[in-house]
Amino acid sequence: MRRREFITLLGGAAIAWPLAARAQQMRRIGVLMSGSADDPAALAQISAFAQGLQERGWSVGVNVRIDYRWGAGNVDRFRKYAAELVALAPDVILATAGSIVAALQQASRTVPIVFVTTIDPVGGGLVESLARPGGNATGFSTREFSMFGKSLELLKEIAPRMSRVAVIRDPAVAAGSGGFAAIQTVAPSFGVELTPIGVRTADEIERSIVAFARSGNGGVIVVGPTSSVVQPHRNLIITLATQHRLPAIYTNTIWSKAGGLISYGPDNLDQFRRAASYVDRILKGEKPGDLPVQAPIKYELVINLKTAKALGIEVPPTLLARADEVIE
Repeated sequence: MRRREFITLLGGAAIAWPLAARAQQMRRIGVLMSGSADDPAALAQISAFAQGLQERGWSVGVNVRIDYRWGAGNVDRFRKYAAELVALAPDVILATAGSIVAALQQASRTVPIVFVTTIDPVGGGLVESLARPGGNATGFSTREFSMFGKSLELLKEIAPRMSRVAVIRDPAVAAGSGGFAAIQTVAPSFGVELTPIGVRTADEIERSIVAFARSGNGGVIVVGPTSSVVQPHRNLIITLATQHRLPAIYTNTIWSKAGGLISYGPDNLDQFRRAASYVDRILKGEKPGDLPVQAPIKYELVINLKTAKALGIEVPPTLLARADEVIE
């Protein structure tokens, strides 16, 4: 081999080696969101997740690649995109709803999964226990079912004359059935009658709310606003509640900031930031089955005074004093 050819070959190898090393260091994360790519709330959530990753040394395009899929509240899309992401052989997948985790586990029982905003992962069969999840999934649960009783208490405080409550929920998920049962348990002590409203189509929601509003002294509780089925109808539900002068409470601050009267629930952005810590630990070799499922550590009470004024409601000063945020 000629000297010039040898030097050229050696130089090429010297260049190729660090490129290969960098390629080996690039890790792959899949993200399957239950919402839509044009939803500001969903974009804020993935931004919080990306921020959490960056704080732990993971930079997109440098040492990690993230593949996003958007389910837009469609269960068939969840299954399709779950299969797509698993086929990409990611090191870990972030999932944003129990139904998404179930779809991912049907596609693979080995790809690690970190979930957020998920209610009752044990009852849903996603993990074996909270302390020792086992299997390939772990993450951050949204809340205990007992917290839905707190929602009724807050709604009664802001609307003391209320005697009827429409509970809007998705009965096909734990948040819907378990949440409604928790409200049923405490409803007699507050002197209210419950009317369940299922969430399947926009027409069904509108017909049910309009029919419910024909009688007076009504209110609304939306159970599991982070549910993949409930989310797409957020603006419709808020608009109908306001139009028919129904005080309503939600379990996610996004709803009150979008015009809902009051919200009480965990800080979901905090869950996405914390999820980055579990993804980081899995990328560094830990197994999801060994990482305990964590409960929310921060709850927020948000009151929209603009909506209260439109409904003719005077919010008690004691409730305002307890609020984490008041929207003027």
